[in-house]
Amino acid sequence: MAKWTPTHEAPEPLEGPIVPTIIGGTILWFVLFLAQLPFYGWFDDHGHLWWLWTCLAGSGLGLIGIWYVRGRDAALKRMAGEAAAQGPAAAAE
Repeated sequence: MAKWTPTHEAPEPLEGPIVPTIIGGTILWFVLFLAQLPFYGWFDDHGHLWWLWTCLAGSGLGLIGIWYVRGRDAALKRMAGEAAAQGPAAAAE
């Protein structure tokens, strides 16, 4: 069976306010963790303790995500600055 390959190019990725989005999501996960913390006993009694730890894991992974997207954003800005410094001929390439 032949491998299917697309006949058109993939669209450009959407760019938006990535850093604030990741920060907002991380804050939301941590707020959910704090909101559930007083009910630790209830979650433990009913076998839903994983909800609490899922929120904490989301917060931790969000911190890694913040570090990653801030570095990515800085690299994109640095590349754009270098392209602008080299002039319009380099930007067209």
